[in-house]
Amino acid sequence: MAKSAKIRLLLVDDHEVVRVGLKTLLSKDPNVLVVGSVGTAAQAVAEATRLRPDLVLMDVRLPDGNGINVCREIRKIHPETKVLFLSSYADDGAIVATVTAGANGFLLKEIDAEGLVRSIKSAMAGQSILHPVATQRMQMKLSTAAEAHHVELLSYQEQRVLELVAKGLTNKEIAAALALSPKTIKNYVSNLYEKLHVTRRSEAAALYVRHSSE
Repeated sequence: MAKSAKIRLLLVDDHEVVRVGLKTLLSKDPNVLVVGSVGTAAQAVAEATRLRPDLVLMDVRLPDGNGINVCREIRKIHPETKVLFLSSYADDGAIVATVTAGANGFLLKEIDAEGLVRSIKSAMAGQSILHPVATQRMQMKLSTAAEAHHVELLSYQEQRVLELVAKGLTNKEIAAALALSPKTIKNYVSNLYEKLHVTRRSEAAALYVRHSSE
């Protein structure tokens, strides 16, 4: 797309008032051209195929499906088309799902006009756009997943040691409980720290508690 060309945009939202408002707002920017406006998942796929927009600005929740599946379908048929989600809800699962579906970003409808236009242009420039709240939720989700992965890497014996560490036992007490030498337990604990990416017993214990409660 030439630098002088306008960003051709397709709006997808099940509320007509929202679509009209967005079109009015975005049409004020000389670099944006709204080429279509639809309210269902089926219409979104059809119009994305017919109009070949540069970017689809879409809600996650649609009356006949969800935007995540629409995004996946559009990206499969037209991989060059960008998809940016604009939602009222910062749902953890939806945020992660939109990213894995190939979306270029996730914004909340509380964003101001200037921020929305800036995000659209950034997405077109190849940047990944996430609302601050969505970024925080995403980081927490990925952090939890990473922690679970680290715990799963532990051997059975290491998991037993970790469980006893979480219960507040000392190395000497753990050694007695498992019929092992204190030196062996010390080595197990050192390995735990390395695999779990922690440096203190309290951090290892907290990670175990979080993982066990899932």
